[in-house]
Amino acid sequence: MPADTPTAPLSARTLHLLLLAVCGGLLLFTGLGDMGLTDRDEGSNAEAAREMLDTGDWISPTLNGEPRYAKPAGTYWMTAGVYALFGVSEFTARLPSAAFGLALLLLHYLFLHRTLGPTVALCGSLMLLLNVEFVSIHRMALTDPALVLFTTLAAGGFWLGFHGRGRDRRFLWLFYIGMALATLAKGPVGLLIPLLGVAPYLTLTRQWPAYVARGRPLLGWAVCVLIAAPWYLAMLSIHGTEYLAAAQAHTLGRFANPMEGHGGTILFYVPVLLLGFFPWSGWLLPALVHEWRNWKSWWMNARPAGGEQGLLLFCAVWVAALFVFFSLSATRLPHYILPLYPPAALLAAVLCARAFTRTPPPGFTAATRIILVTGYLFSGLLVSVPLVYERMRPVIAEHFPAARQVGVGAAPVVMGVVVFLGVALFRHLVRRDARRERAFWTLAGMTGTLLLIVILFVLPRVGRYFINPPQQLAAVAGLNLAPDDALIHFGRKLPSLSFYAKRRVHFINPGEDEKFAPHAEADGRVMIILPTRLHTRLPASVSSFAPILQRYGVVLLSSDPMVQTTITGAPSRGDRR
Repeated sequence: MPADTPTAPLSARTLHLLLLAVCGGLLLFTGLGDMGLTDRDEGSNAEAAREMLDTGDWISPTLNGEPRYAKPAGTYWMTAGVYALFGVSEFTARLPSAAFGLALLLLHYLFLHRTLGPTVALCGSLMLLLNVEFVSIHRMALTDPALVLFTTLAAGGFWLGFHGRGRDRRFLWLFYIGMALATLAKGPVGLLIPLLGVAPYLTLTRQWPAYVARGRPLLGWAVCVLIAAPWYLAMLSIHGTEYLAAAQAHTLGRFANPMEGHGGTILFYVPVLLLGFFPWSGWLLPALVHEWRNWKSWWMNARPAGGEQGLLLFCAVWVAALFVFFSLSATRLPHYILPLYPPAALLAAVLCARAFTRTPPPGFTAATRIILVTGYLFSGLLVSVPLVYERMRPVIAEHFPAARQVGVGAAPVVMGVVVFLGVALFRHLVRRDARRERAFWTLAGMTGTLLLIVILFVLPRVGRYFINPPQQLAAVAGLNLAPDDALIHFGRKLPSLSFYAKRRVHFINPGEDEKFAPHAEADGRVMIILPTRLHTRLPASVSSFAPILQRYGVVLLSSDPMVQTTITGAPSRGDRR
């Protein structure tokens, strides 16, 4: 380039994407491997992918040497591929989730920029990123990040392709491909989630004939089946009715009956959404009410539902349908409603952006009050964490023995103060028209600060004292045990121990003394990991095993006291308790 040629300024879209990439990278990748894998799902998923790489069987997932039918193989393929490239660790186990989160964030911005402009795109993307649930789930080795990325891709592809013209019609293929990939990531729910938005939208706007005419349903669904079906057919061919029964239990069974103790009332997701999507959840309910009123007008006048208003209706219907569906399901977990966060962020961003540029829109006052009430309650909950923890110590110690020795520290109080000050400043700014935009940035800054405190201070402490101790003992055991030796965990089941020991672990609950007999009578070495409080409950056949290492209320016993402990992650002499 000649020296006198001026440099072209970066476009707003490029600057926004750079900002989102930096913020997303900071919140999703910082300290990603600093804490051990949590149980149950995270440890199970990471270990299933490790076993897939170890055995070379890329069709039939296993966990602890047993068939794992709970989830399809799609996410395991990606995680095992990352293991093959970068090695097996907590960081690489979580890397696909963080990458999916960053990809979703940028995809969300590009879709909003194309349909609603740069202001709403930046606002909506920051709302999608800056909340507790989005960052939490995308920093864990779960199947949900892939599910949300692909279902959002499917919904966005449907909208752009169905309402597009000419070459834009090609986006419709993303609708079918996205559903297929989501189905490989987490099962039939990958089909259901986009359809819970598309089907009601087409019904409420009377556009089923238009979909049949220009939606390429026959060819599109054929492509979807060709991508998703081969793995399911292979599993059915290999495992037959055993796989079919397990698959039904983990799909229809989860909806009809609580599984693994994950129940709750029909109102379970109300506080989950209010706090998990805080502070943007305050904008969501007024936005939904506003779009409901718009739809009634459309229905009476039979107008085509395209453009900005049509997109808002589509997102409102999608959010409502997902919320109702997961509320009616008997098995409930906080991360199940993560797929509604992208459309919820779009709706909240539109209402918020309208408040920046014009007279406060309908619902603005209600949104402000919801944010204030939720924020002050959230602040109070955080400040009260140390008191609640002290009262609940004995109960917490049943699952995390370190609770008998370690407190929660000052972080919850600091976080509560950050939330209180942020909400108070928001209340001051939102009342002034000229400063209303600063109110949004105040909430964004407050939430970003809150998340960084958790990532930099809370998670390392939780990992060191509550999560890592039994995993470090498992790593020591795995180093010292031969293939024919036995490793036993006595107490609450921790699937992640197989990941750290890199071998099968025999899980035995208190009261199942008979399960020790085959191992006690075997010729090889036997090691046992257990909370120290359960030591007296061991049967006589193994009660004489020698303690090798003890760490924050967890002990490793061995039938042979000669072991090697100098491995990465093993407790140092100063850390032993």
